[in-house]
Amino acid sequence: MAVPLIVTAQMGKADQAWADDLRKRHFLAERNFLPAHITLFHHLPPGHVDEIRHRLSSIARECPRPAASLKGLISLGRGVAYEVRSPELLAIREELADALTGLLVPQDMGTPRLHITIQNKVEPAIAKALLAQLAAGFQPRPLDISELVLWRYLGGPWDEVQRWRFSGVR
Repeated sequence: MAVPLIVTAQMGKADQAWADDLRKRHFLAERNFLPAHITLFHHLPPGHVDEIRHRLSSIARECPRPAASLKGLISLGRGVAYEVRSPELLAIREELADALTGLLVPQDMGTPRLHITIQNKVEPAIAKALLAQLAAGFQPRPLDISELVLWRYLGGPWDEVQRWRFSGVR
């Protein structure tokens, strides 16, 4: 059975460890299958895996690490996320979206609100309390984005297909 493909941006080592630790502390253990990530595409057709791999490889090779920052916190109703601000990452995503025109599902056609989910599928009161706790000490700060990752969606866990580190020069 062909499963959809997902594209994420991953963080540099220190930011990845920070975000993974937050997920470990606040995500339901039985649902915490994945490292922290920034989803760029939710559902790409698996029949185009070779083209998608080629495009991700080219972009990562040509582009430097995109400048990014944590902008604030987002309520997900039943969870909490950090909002990511990165015009450069959005431009990379737009370039990919243009190249994949005709392959995108409606969810992937618009401009996404980049974020890192650290809690999901909890009671709204629990999410509201965590949002208040994290917001009290929040300070915007830079965020290191290091690579693009292609995944296969397996109904819960994801299977990593390949990673591409940004290696272009500014």
